[in-house]
Amino acid sequence: MNIRVIQNLNEIEPAAWNRLQGTDNPFLRHEFLHAFETHRCIHPGNGWQPFHLLLEDGGRILAAAPAYLKGHSWGEFVFDFSWADAHAQRGPPYYPKLIFGVPYSPATGPRVLSAPELSTATAAAALADAARQLLSEHALSSAHWLFPTAEQARLLAESGYMLRHGCQFHWENRGYRDFDDFLAALSAKKRKNLRQERRRVREAGIEFEWLHGTDASSTDWLTFERFYRDTFLAYGNVPILNASFFQDVGRHLGDRVLLVLARQRGRTVAGALFLRSSDTLYGRYWGSSIALSGLHFETCYYQGIEYCIRHGLQRFEPGAQGEHKVARGFLPSRTYSAHWIKDPQLQRVIAAFLQREKPQVAAYMEYMSRQSPFRQAPDT
Repeated sequence: MNIRVIQNLNEIEPAAWNRLQGTDNPFLRHEFLHAFETHRCIHPGNGWQPFHLLLEDGGRILAAAPAYLKGHSWGEFVFDFSWADAHAQRGPPYYPKLIFGVPYSPATGPRVLSAPELSTATAAAALADAARQLLSEHALSSAHWLFPTAEQARLLAESGYMLRHGCQFHWENRGYRDFDDFLAALSAKKRKNLRQERRRVREAGIEFEWLHGTDASSTDWLTFERFYRDTFLAYGNVPILNASFFQDVGRHLGDRVLLVLARQRGRTVAGALFLRSSDTLYGRYWGSSIALSGLHFETCYYQGIEYCIRHGLQRFEPGAQGEHKVARGFLPSRTYSAHWIKDPQLQRVIAAFLQREKPQVAAYMEYMSRQSPFRQAPDT
């Protein structure tokens, strides 16, 4: 077996990539990752250079890990700016660094994709070791695996990487029959608040349409891209993605992509983008052209919960951060990242920091769990 690095997914047939275990997760599909490159959403000029690792045997792909050389730390959602400052104080630059993950997508998923005939443990050990070797060969400061599954985080730790814990807020389907059944599990006060939020949106004449990626028209995608762009700009962020990216992903991923459009008297006034696997719904972006109390919660959360119940999905990950999600049924869920710093002294300093940070994350999760809206909080 040998390691090969490719800097464009055009070098790999989609079928060869998508046969690997882990690509039920839509963010790991060849079509999704390739769209970033095709539509210039990532490129060396904006700090993202594709650097995907392949484990091959006789030209056959046995494992892969989507990876990028990064010239900054934006778009990752695992914040290491203080690490970069500490590294710079020692002399050598922190950037470029090597990250394993999906651009602008803080969703937990496999970071090592393996063929059915190769164990994930073997693939993870080989790729984790190869990543360390690449640091010296390409003058890189560090390697970072972002949002791996708990099992793959454990495998990376066994390969010598430092684990970092984080927290997001996720919804779990407890076998609800419908949205009212979900509401019945909440305390009376929280149930009343959710019903009031939904009623305000309904009384404003808002109606929702769910479209699979292949069903959305070019006009729909242009409208949604405008919502997305305006929302990012309003919060001082840079809207990296474009309408051609959204349309391409929708066309190639089909029913794995879901566009929710809110219409008021026939006019589209808001929209949200979701992706789904066989058991999980992922919320990504949203935007609106009107200011209406509760519209964000309805479009991004309640519509998604209803979709999960209706289609039997077990989990809903609406994105990073957001303590306001707890009151709406999204409870703390642990996330992981794994890190290797080439500088031995800085590696030790960061390892000590992570040991201090870990119980702080656990305490935060425990505190937020106590804010649960459920009458009897489900296991987390």
